[in-house]
Amino acid sequence: MAKRSARGPTQRQLRVGELVRHAIAEILRRGKLSGLDLAGTVVTVSEVRMSPDLKVATVFVLPLGGGDADRTVTALDDSRKQLRHQVARRLDLRYAPDLRFRTDGSFDEGDRIDALLRLPKVRRDLEPEDGDSPSGDRD
Repeated sequence: MAKRSARGPTQRQLRVGELVRHAIAEILRRGKLSGLDLAGTVVTVSEVRMSPDLKVATVFVLPLGGGDADRTVTALDDSRKQLRHQVARRLDLRYAPDLRFRTDGSFDEGDRIDALLRLPKVRRDLEPEDGDSPSGDRD
């Protein structure tokens, strides 16, 4: 059997990851977890990556408004068992995946790339040269 990880996730991993993402987001939105210390923090669940055997779900989260991400991940880790149970009740999976929470850095990375594209040196390279039309079409 060929290694799938080198080629990226399978359709099944993507589909199950999206189901888990929706389930966790709904659980957090309803706020029905006892002992979850997120006091008024709205959490964005941006992505869930499933392991090839669908037994481990890596959940990428970020507090809305850029709050204390480390505190959010710690609070979710402390409630991992309860969240796993709630996810298992909502989804019809053979195994309830083990949840591992990580801070999502993709928004910061996007901001960094935007800042780079706004640098004068880069903007100069992106602007059309004299005689070129702005759309890149040449007459």
